[in-house]
Amino acid sequence: MIDYGGTSLDPSEQYIRAKMTSVNQAVTTGNGRILANFREMPGPARPVVEEVIQMLKAAGFGGVYLLGDTSEPVCQIAVGLNRIGMVLIGGLNPQAAAMESGVVVENVGESGTVDFEQLVSFWGL
Repeated sequence: MIDYGGTSLDPSEQYIRAKMTSVNQAVTTGNGRILANFREMPGPARPVVEEVIQMLKAAGFGGVYLLGDTSEPVCQIAVGLNRIGMVLIGGLNPQAAAMESGVVVENVGESGTVDFEQLVSFWGL
């Protein structure tokens, strides 16, 4: 686990460059190493978080792997007092899979917003 606050590069990019992923294996066998992110939020926000997760799932965005209980560790990661932890599937997993297959990929960290209408379906690429 890499603490994002202590790095100058995106931790997911570091794992990809170090060839520490096995996304293709995870997809084909159900067992492998994928990229994930950990977030922490105030415990009282749980009902709102659960509602937003359901809305995102209904819209086709299902990246939440696990939502923990208040003040309880999540995947052996300590969570602060009166806070909840959440593990999200990492957004660079498709790039990791491509690189594992020998496709040269350049990752550029986002630093802004894009209109939803400008996005293209992954399956359409």
